[in-house]
Amino acid sequence: MSLKSILPGKLGFGTAPLGNMFRAIPEAEAQATVDAAWNDGIRYFDNAPFYGAGLAELRMGQALADKPRDEYVISTKVGRLVLDEVEDMSARDLGEKGDVFKHGRPNKVVNDYSYDATLRSIEDSLVRLKTDRIEIAWVHDVAQDFYGDEWLAMFESARKGAFRALDRLRDEGVIKAWGLGVNRVEAIELLLDLEEPRPDGFLLAGRYTLLDHSRALQRLMPKVVERELGIVVGGPYSSGALVGGPNFEYAPATPAILDKVARIKALADRHGISMKAAGLQFALAHPAVAAVIPGASQPSRIAEDSAALREQVPSDFWRELRAAGLVDPAAPLPIPG
Repeated sequence: MSLKSILPGKLGFGTAPLGNMFRAIPEAEAQATVDAAWNDGIRYFDNAPFYGAGLAELRMGQALADKPRDEYVISTKVGRLVLDEVEDMSARDLGEKGDVFKHGRPNKVVNDYSYDATLRSIEDSLVRLKTDRIEIAWVHDVAQDFYGDEWLAMFESARKGAFRALDRLRDEGVIKAWGLGVNRVEAIELLLDLEEPRPDGFLLAGRYTLLDHSRALQRLMPKVVERELGIVVGGPYSSGALVGGPNFEYAPATPAILDKVARIKALADRHGISMKAAGLQFALAHPAVAAVIPGASQPSRIAEDSAALREQVPSDFWRELRAAGLVDPAAPLPIPG
C-alpha cells in the first residue's frame, strides 16, 4: 500500500520534542501541543521509542487517549528496545545525538534490529501509545550517523531480522506499511537495491530540505518515484537552522550554513513570505514526498506550520532562489505550469 494512500494529509506531527529533545517540556505543554495539532486538523503522528526512552510515546498515548482511533494515523519505529532498567544518563553513548535526549527518561535503551526484538518493540509501543494498532513502522537510524563504520553490520542485522518481521506483520495486516526512518540516504539506497524486502516508503530526516537536498536528488528521489513509493520528510527546518535557530543537524550551524540561511531569508523577506513556507513548500514540491513532519513542542508552532502550507509563495521567489544557486538545478519547485 502506498504511503500517500495511508497518510491523511501533507502535514504531520513529529514527536521527537515530546521526548524532551534539548529541553525538559512540562506535561501540560506537551498535552497542549498535541491538542493544538489535533484542533488544527493534523491526523498523522510520528513516534519512536528512542525519543526520551519512551517518553514521547507515553505522552502521545495519553494525549490521544480520548480521540477516535479511526481518525488518525500513527507511525513508530523499531530497532531500539526501552528496558525497565534505569541507567546513568551521563554515561550514554548515542552517536551524534548524544545530548539530544538527555532530559528524557533514565530507562536503558538497547539497539536490537533482530526479528524477535522487532516484534517486541511493536508490542511495547502499542502499550505506551495506548492503541491496538500502528499503521506504519520505520526501522530507525540504521545508518552512519549512529553506527559509523559499523553501520553496514547493523543494516545486515536489520535485513535478516527487522525487515523480515515487518514484511510478515504487513502481510498479516498488523501494520499497513514499513520502511526505514533515517537521517542518511545511503541506507535507503542500499535497501532499494535489494530484491527481497518490500518496503512501502521511507522517513528521511534532514536530507530533503531547502538547506540540504542535492545528495537525495541524485539517485534516491528518482528511484522512489519510479517504484511508486513515498518519502515522509522529517526535520524540514534542518534542526531549526532554516528558521533562525542555532543548530543544523543537531549541532551548532557552520558559518557556511548560516550564510546560506541569510541569503534565502533576504529573498523571502523581499517577497514577504516566511521561511517556514519556503521550507515546507519546497519539500512537498517533489513528487516523491508524501508528507512533511516538522517537530513542535509549543502550541504556537503548530499554527505557524499550518499557515506556512497555506501561504501564497510567488513564483518569482522560487525563480530567484534558483538563479542565485540556492537550490539544486534538478530540484522540482512549486511553480505553476
